[in-house]
Amino acid sequence: MIDDAVLQFSPTSLLLLNGILAVVMFSIAIDLKPRDFKVLAKAPKPLVVGLLSQFVVLPALTFLLVLVVQPQASVALGLILVAACPGGNISNFITYRAGGNAALSVSMTAFATVGAILLTPVNIAFWGSLYAPSAEILRATAIDPVGIAITVGLMLILPLVLGVALNVKRPDVAARLHGPLQWLSLVIFVGFVGLALAANWAQFLSFAGIIAGLVIAHNALALGGGFATASLARLSPFDRRAVTIETGIQNSGLGLVLIFGFFGGLGGMAVVAAFWGIWHAVSGLALAYMMSRTEAAR
Repeated sequence: MIDDAVLQFSPTSLLLLNGILAVVMFSIAIDLKPRDFKVLAKAPKPLVVGLLSQFVVLPALTFLLVLVVQPQASVALGLILVAACPGGNISNFITYRAGGNAALSVSMTAFATVGAILLTPVNIAFWGSLYAPSAEILRATAIDPVGIAITVGLMLILPLVLGVALNVKRPDVAARLHGPLQWLSLVIFVGFVGLALAANWAQFLSFAGIIAGLVIAHNALALGGGFATASLARLSPFDRRAVTIETGIQNSGLGLVLIFGFFGGLGGMAVVAAFWGIWHAVSGLALAYMMSRTEAAR
């Protein structure tokens, strides 16, 4: 049974993943300046729509998917947890390749990361408690919102602040670091996920078939939800591409940290997050290629 599976993930591995995600966030932050946030404050509609799509629309659509499919407890909670995470580390790169508003994408990642301190644990607890099987897991694990908030803060908020500060104080250094650091962090992250999968390959193969269809459907729902939300809000195609991609590219690395840090590496949750980490990159790059074939009106 997938609910009985617990993947192997040492404390050292968890610490390493925390460090990788911190480097990823820092590589995004060194491209930001305080004035970027001031510009959005004057015209906040695309950012507000994007954050609503990320933290309200996606979790609600995920819950509807869970109600329709009725998956096992840990699988359902894995889908809910991934949906509760902020945008993923590759969303900015994919938005740029898609010809969307990369500045909006970076700002959404930054604001969603800050918002995740409160909204990620709230969404996990709220939506997870509405589905009876996953509510049992939440009661058994006694989810700690404060602990999750501290984890998110140290892993994501601190590097964000340091990155922005470096860009303000030493923009020349930030400019030199930006490109190489993004590629390096992405390669290290992919390598880390690969090693983690190799250590649990037998269990992953046993359950990947069950999980694959659900994750693909969930990711399609996320991308479709982002597109629909941006369209209903009448955002420009340029902004709509950013919102679509930001909603469909989730920080599954953060999801893995939370799963191993607070849920004991529960098999269904971990396999969902791991498969998400692979699939959203494939679907995001494919979508970016299709979008890039036509120029988006601003």
